[in-house]
Amino acid sequence: MANQLAEENGYVMVQDTAWEGYEEIPNWIMQGYMTMAYEMEHKLTSMQKAPTHVFLQAGVGSLAGAVTGYLANVYPGESKPIITIVEPDSVACIYESAVAGERVLIGGDYFTIMAGLACGEPNTVGLKVLLDYADNFIAAADKYAAHGMRVLANPLGSDARIISGESGAAPFGVISKVLTDPALAEVKETLQLDENSVLLFISTEGDTDKKNFQDVVWDGKYPSFE
Repeated sequence: MANQLAEENGYVMVQDTAWEGYEEIPNWIMQGYMTMAYEMEHKLTSMQKAPTHVFLQAGVGSLAGAVTGYLANVYPGESKPIITIVEPDSVACIYESAVAGERVLIGGDYFTIMAGLACGEPNTVGLKVLLDYADNFIAAADKYAAHGMRVLANPLGSDARIISGESGAAPFGVISKVLTDPALAEVKETLQLDENSVLLFISTEGDTDKKNFQDVVWDGKYPSFE
């Protein structure tokens, strides 16, 4: 609808997702997203560290595709970290596209607390990168995002407290459970996680929905155990 309005009135459509015939501006925006990857890589290099694993949340796949493309370029060949994409299980268009080997669109209404990831049509540019360079794809239930929010907001010892919203905390919540739940040992093995792994996450949002953040973190909404 917005694109049609822009075409009819001579407006410029600015959107970070791409589709056939509309890819130039999304490409520019994805290049902007690469700034985060550039800053992370330079910080880690100054610490003489390199990630063995990177976990990225995906909606349409613009951020995930940009970061994946950057990392595949600066860590070529076997030095590339293992990259895992995490989406809501109710609308996992990147996951389904990876299974099918081509772009898959998911229609209908979506319900997930990961509102920033509730997208059913993959970015055509980002998807190409992810299908070529991402190693694993995970479709996760809301309870994993909620778990990530709670753990990040209530760290142990001297670890920094991180206020991360539903979409921002999703990959961390998934991997926190993978590392601690014996029932997910097979997933841990598939992801090649061990005591020598160096894990990298990006929290893409704070408590954008303050009411839901309190419901999850204070009152235990979307519990890990039911």
